[in-house]
Amino acid sequence: MDSQKRMLIALGLSFALTLAYMTFFASKGPPSQPATPPAEKTEQAPAPTPTQAPSAPAPVPSGQVPMREVDRDFSVVHYRIASRGGGLAGAELQGQKMREQVHLSFREGLSQLFTGKEPFRPQVDMAIPVPGQPLPLAVSISGSQPLSEFLDYDVESTGDRQLRMVASQSGWEVSKAIEWSPDGLNFSYLIAVKNVGSQPASGELGVHYLRAINPALEEKPSFFGGVGNLSAAECRVGEDLRKSLPDDKPPAEHRGPINFFGVDQQYFLGALFPLDGPRDGRCTTTATPTVRSVVAHFPIQVMPGQTVVQRFGAYVGPKEIDALTSAPAHVPGAAASAAAPHLEKTVDFGIWAFICNVLLFFLKFFYRNVGNWGVAIIGLTFVVKVALMPLTHKAMVSGEAMKKLQPKIEEIRRKYAQDKERQNLETMKLYQEAKVNPLGGCLPMLVQMPVWIALFTTLRNSYEIYGEPFIPPIWVDLTYKDPTYILPLLLCVTMIVTQKLQPQMMDAAQARVMTYVMPVFFTAIILNYPAGLSLYIFTNNVLSIVQQYGLKKYLEKRGVSQKIENREQPRRERKEKDRKEKKDERQRSSLDGRRASR
Repeated sequence: MDSQKRMLIALGLSFALTLAYMTFFASKGPPSQPATPPAEKTEQAPAPTPTQAPSAPAPVPSGQVPMREVDRDFSVVHYRIASRGGGLAGAELQGQKMREQVHLSFREGLSQLFTGKEPFRPQVDMAIPVPGQPLPLAVSISGSQPLSEFLDYDVESTGDRQLRMVASQSGWEVSKAIEWSPDGLNFSYLIAVKNVGSQPASGELGVHYLRAINPALEEKPSFFGGVGNLSAAECRVGEDLRKSLPDDKPPAEHRGPINFFGVDQQYFLGALFPLDGPRDGRCTTTATPTVRSVVAHFPIQVMPGQTVVQRFGAYVGPKEIDALTSAPAHVPGAAASAAAPHLEKTVDFGIWAFICNVLLFFLKFFYRNVGNWGVAIIGLTFVVKVALMPLTHKAMVSGEAMKKLQPKIEEIRRKYAQDKERQNLETMKLYQEAKVNPLGGCLPMLVQMPVWIALFTTLRNSYEIYGEPFIPPIWVDLTYKDPTYILPLLLCVTMIVTQKLQPQMMDAAQARVMTYVMPVFFTAIILNYPAGLSLYIFTNNVLSIVQQYGLKKYLEKRGVSQKIENREQPRRERKEKDRKEKKDERQRSSLDGRRASR
């Protein structure tokens, strides 16, 4: 058995072993119930057991106000507000779409395919408390009169969508007022700080937002591992969006005008922003495997009896671009001219933003008309294919012309087998004489690459497509891998067929590598990439095969017509020659007759 066959068998075995490992030995992801983030050890709050939900942090003992929680339930978000710390004990997003993305093994994917039962997916909670640390929305003051972020508050309910909290400590009287929008996505957060002491006080007002993280529900992006879904502590200072990810770096500090700050979880966001426009201050972001935390510090100076009010808006929900852009307008009590914090900047398409927005425009157009994001991706494939049709057609025509040159190319290779330089020169001369570009077939692939990358980026960042199915129960989330690997394998087959239809510009051994090895290698790369990307490439390959087949038939028919034309040409030429000779003969006879009459 030759070396090429052995290499192909080895690659096939490697692919099969990789699939077997992912099926039987790789991590199966989190259990069916969401695990509780590990608690940090503190004297005030012991770590909860694995079956308990994380509790609110223990306060600095005051013994004056009993601990209590108040619920506010809206159509999109369910809030729990704790008096101890005066912040959020939970902000659970509602609805089937706003659930955590769970990881499925190959075996679990097959089980879902045959049983139709999807695994349990917990609701996304954007305010999971961290034991021993401040609650989201907790406030603190540093300086000559410090105020603890663990202060007990007296909670007063002022309506179905309003809440007020009051507390006192160290010469400060702090009042918080929260008012929600009807759906709960937006709320106003007013913090009034009064100096009830006899001396001027100055310091920094700290506003906290943090979230406990379950590492089992997170995944780092990687070349072979898909898009990832890491949460980030972030703060937009000036024009820069600063993010902290769990890479064991120390807390980062950023100074300047603060536009917004919060915690970003791939397709979801919990953030606060100054309602009166960016405020000078500093942000401290911290990210560990179990915690994402951001604290915004704003300088304050308060005279005796004076009250300073800080007004914030908040957004807690999915990263839907329209909702993020219009967030300030939906904050209760906000002025119509409220400064835009640009929460939409958290949807980061990077350098591919222009192409991503174009792709998203067409995807939304098709979705509005067909109601299925998978079909919308197929529609997008048709649009891109039509747009590239002139280029693709030219490349395919060039490829068919290359096939006709193959016998001559093989003859050159045999004739100059020992002289590679002469072989290349003669081959290029043949291309020039036939007016064929040997690289023309690669151009459509090079043009498609930015589209693939942009679509990958779109799937990674667009909440609109998150959790959306194509054909349940096979593909229930186009932004997640195909756990059955059916779509990548179909893609591999179509790539092999496409390669077989292409002219081979190399020797037989190299041609086998390009035909079989490269599709297998490419498939191995995208096994864990979003199913939506595999669907796009698979559809594009099918369209290319159909286009190539149709072009081949057209050129064959045109070739037969040309042969008939070539056979008719001598006959027409003979007729034309006979006609001309007869005409000349008549002219000579007429001339001779005139001469004789003279």
